[in-house]
Amino acid sequence: LYVAALGTLKAGCVLSPLFSAFGPEPVRQRMEIGEGRLLVTTRTAYQRKVAPVRDSLPRLAHVLLTDAPAGEPLPEGTTSMAALMAEADDEYTIAPTDPEQPALLHFTSGTTGTPKGAVHVHEAVVAHYATARFALDLHPDDVFWCTADPGWVTGTSYGIVAPLTHGVTSIVDQAEFDAKRWYSILRDERVTVWYTAPTAIRRLMRLDTGDSRAADLSALRFVASVGEPLNPEAVLWGQQALGRPIHDNWWQTETGGIMIANTAAADVRPGSMGRPLPGIEAAILRRGPSGVIGAAGSSGEQVELVTEPDVEGELALRMGWPSMFRGYLNQEERYRNSFADGWYLTGDLASRDADGYFWFLGRADDVIKSSGHLIGPFEVESALMEHASVAEVGVIGVPDELAGEVVKAFVVLRPEVQADPELEREIVGHGRARLGAAVAPRTIAFVDDLPHTRSGKIMRRLLRARELGLPIGDLSTLESEGTEPSEEAP
Repeated sequence: LYVAALGTLKAGCVLSPLFSAFGPEPVRQRMEIGEGRLLVTTRTAYQRKVAPVRDSLPRLAHVLLTDAPAGEPLPEGTTSMAALMAEADDEYTIAPTDPEQPALLHFTSGTTGTPKGAVHVHEAVVAHYATARFALDLHPDDVFWCTADPGWVTGTSYGIVAPLTHGVTSIVDQAEFDAKRWYSILRDERVTVWYTAPTAIRRLMRLDTGDSRAADLSALRFVASVGEPLNPEAVLWGQQALGRPIHDNWWQTETGGIMIANTAAADVRPGSMGRPLPGIEAAILRRGPSGVIGAAGSSGEQVELVTEPDVEGELALRMGWPSMFRGYLNQEERYRNSFADGWYLTGDLASRDADGYFWFLGRADDVIKSSGHLIGPFEVESALMEHASVAEVGVIGVPDELAGEVVKAFVVLRPEVQADPELEREIVGHGRARLGAAVAPRTIAFVDDLPHTRSGKIMRRLLRARELGLPIGDLSTLESEGTEPSEEAP
């Protein structure tokens, strides 16, 4: 992977990483949208996922197999990468690189339609280097482990590019999540900086029997999380189980790098995404003359800056940072609609406190509108996770004749806890005591697990679609069954 990624960038081509767990259709779809001409993969992956759809990819000219020894018979239309490397010159002069030349194409999952291809340029490496220093506190002598799959933007930006620019030692673990092995990696490899996802942290919490405290994690000095906001309980668990608080941060595929973070130099505020990094101007906005916040904008849309603290609005970033995406491939209008009055409109709802810390409320299309209240699902989920029996929560709004919508919570219990009506009433009562009757869930459904993307986000839209019988949309980034947590305690 590193060879393919760095070789692509050195040659001035565009790199578009794909999840190894994708099936034939997601692979075909992304290669068709991205007009891919060269694919680097393994023999098995090619035969299972690409060969069946090869005829529908007329632009695919070359397939390089990484595990095919030179001279070995190959599937039709493929080439041995080892054979080509043996013929290659040992020296290669990199041509001058235009900072605005496209370098990376990252796909984000579509809600109901096809994935969007976000285009990033070579100048993005400036942000990768700077933000890894500011937000992850990387030093040259660190041992760094980013658990993100390189098929996700985090796995490319902070699993490949950023650590190489800092000259740090990086850990690569290809296998699926297993609590026991993860703790052994942290211990045996003497990891100093660990960057992972909230889903992984919540799974470690769910499986924690106390043995994590016995593991030698003395080398670990900084832990960070990204993918979905980290519940306050998880931050506190990190302090207890890992000996370090977990520093949440925020960014998107479109931003290309970390924008807001709980840095090593500042106090961690559990539940907050932190403060903007140097050079990043973030704000809370209201869209349109009516002040209504929506999930869609336009290049001519007017926005109102919210200056008061603790007021809900849409999180926006002032345009101009190096890793800002330069377009959605072949979707110019959709790209233009992401900006207004010099701001990038993230589609995330948030608030900012008096000290400049930002607090995530939910995606604009996830927010629940109940009896005139705008309810962020993350607030409800975090409150329910405070209950001792709860391991993870996903919250949606369901239609109600009187209130418009009411809150429904899907709850994953800790392994040793059994669901029953009494526990349901207890958790509902806990929610009302913490949040009030207007915000707390009316109903609870106990489930074995929640649907996640491979980047760790709870797929609330999938919960909603299943509950209401709606179209489920693009599921190509849905976490596969093989990524369920091992029940082995660390």
